[in-house]
Amino acid sequence: MPISSDLNEEIRILTLFNLDSAMAGIKAHKAADPVTLAAIERLYQKGLLTQPDGGYLTDMGINCAEHLQTALAILNPPPAAA
Repeated sequence: MPISSDLNEEIRILTLFNLDSAMAGIKAHKAADPVTLAAIERLYQKGLLTQPDGGYLTDMGINCAEHLQTALAILNPPPAAA
């Protein structure tokens, strides 16, 4: 499954959330770049965010972000000790 630039940006946004606190959200400033704003809007439309400008992760968004962050931890091993 190829990863489009839109999907890549959505993944980037989901990695910004701190999963240790359900009260940690994000808010996109109106001056944010259009690519970021569009990705946040798409995540909202998909039911992963509570607000079209960010907000908090929904239950489905938390589940998605947890899986995503786990996969990234596996695929990006820690740097080797010097």
